[in-house]
Amino acid sequence: MYDTEVKLMSGHSKWANIKHKKEKTDAARGAAFTKAAKEIMVAARQGGGDPNSNFKLRMAITAAKAVNMPNDSINKAIKRVVGGDDEVIYEEIAYEGYGPSGTAIIVECMTENRNRTAADIRYLFSRSGGNMGELGSVAWMFDKRGVISIDKQSFKGGEERLMELALDAGAIDIATDDPEVFEVITEPTELDIVRKALEAHGVEFSEVRVKMLPKTVVSLDLEGAQKALRLIDNLEEHDDVQRVFSNLDIPDDVMQQLEEM
Repeated sequence: MYDTEVKLMSGHSKWANIKHKKEKTDAARGAAFTKAAKEIMVAARQGGGDPNSNFKLRMAITAAKAVNMPNDSINKAIKRVVGGDDEVIYEEIAYEGYGPSGTAIIVECMTENRNRTAADIRYLFSRSGGNMGELGSVAWMFDKRGVISIDKQSFKGGEERLMELALDAGAIDIATDDPEVFEVITEPTELDIVRKALEAHGVEFSEVRVKMLPKTVVSLDLEGAQKALRLIDNLEEHDDVQRVFSNLDIPDDVMQQLEEM
């Protein structure tokens, strides 16, 4: 079972939830829509514009809806690729490195200019007292897992019922420590199978995605958490960055101090 991994997700993820609640500006929404549209276009280019036969596109659409991207904008992003209107070809690439206090960080990007993006990400690492490493330098500290996020308020069956449904469908485990969502953990190859099984029981999802879950964590004090989260925030705000994964863990008392700032 993945009890350790379940806890690991609390630090960065919990901060992301707090940050999301604070940032309701048009600029923040616009940036989220741009990243969502890019992911939709890449998925549609790779597997076609039908989400029923393109699982990657289906995941991208689910993620877009989670940030309240309008259906019209989602459809336009698909049509830009399917209709041949978009001449920009994005490349998926991941960068790895160490942040403050030795935290391990993986940065997933989509870019049309690999050299520019690499230089920018390297600069953000070094400016924060970290350093960008070679491919594989920190990836070994993470497990690739499918994660299905389910809003606790929308699922009325309770934790035990969801655990039963998830394990019967082939899931590895279920994370329950987040106050807002259950997270069903799967092998990456089983993600869509488990998703379909849960969907057949009327379960609704806020996110379906393959993620990098840390095997061990680095617990940070207030100063360390501020520095590490500042780097992660800067990385996430970069136009080419889609997702950031880390092994930082923030104790509840430190998280409360951050939330009150």
